[in-house]
Amino acid sequence: MSILADPVTLAALIAAVILLGMAKGGLAGVGALATPVAALVLPPATAAALLLPILIVQDVISVWSFRKTWDGWIIGWMLPGAAVGIFAGWFYADRVNEAQLMAALGAITLAFGLYRLWIERGGRVAQASTSPGWVGTIFGGFMGLTSQIAHAGGPPFQMWVTPRKLPHLTFIGTSAILFAIVNWMKVPAYLALGAFPHEVVVAALLLMPLAIGSTLLTVRWLRRIDGARFYVIIYLLMVALGAKLLWDGLAG
Repeated sequence: MSILADPVTLAALIAAVILLGMAKGGLAGVGALATPVAALVLPPATAAALLLPILIVQDVISVWSFRKTWDGWIIGWMLPGAAVGIFAGWFYADRVNEAQLMAALGAITLAFGLYRLWIERGGRVAQASTSPGWVGTIFGGFMGLTSQIAHAGGPPFQMWVTPRKLPHLTFIGTSAILFAIVNWMKVPAYLALGAFPHEVVVAALLLMPLAIGSTLLTVRWLRRIDGARFYVIIYLLMVALGAKLLWDGLAG
């Protein structure tokens, strides 16, 4: 029987795919909610495996849409750390306490989002961060680890990149290209874990049109939004996402 035959499962997966579409369209971080939503109706490992092919297809759209606006310096520093994090997530797959990791990620994300909203309250313009590249490599490691385990690499990326105050389209393009590379780097680990049985692949293929549509709609909206408003939205999403991940992690 198809994974999508159950109406409740179908509804949860539709919600998860729309969240991913919003993230790939430019609302970086909100996609971290997709795996927890899908895991409400599927085993966590199956949920993560089903969403990976969808992420890769959405990456094509987001990379093409923002191919002219990205920061190679940020990608160059974060990518080596991400590779190490992905390897660690695969190597310790059976030993990582996912609930505790997500709770810690949620607490940090919540605190960071609140902090950024506070220092930029009332339209204040905070000075852009100039932290050295090696700090980005450390954040890249956490990004790779959480991405490998639960496709939740958005918050570590945001914590290092948002304070740098990039033009919002450059922020989106940098995120799109970096995560497109990271998602392909995760494929060998998922294959090694035997994560793609026939029913998972079929379900992913059936959800592809929704994945493409949700990504395109978000891209269209974010191209028109004011840059300052974009960062406020990102910080608010980080607060909501952090609270959700913290709650789920503690409950788990």
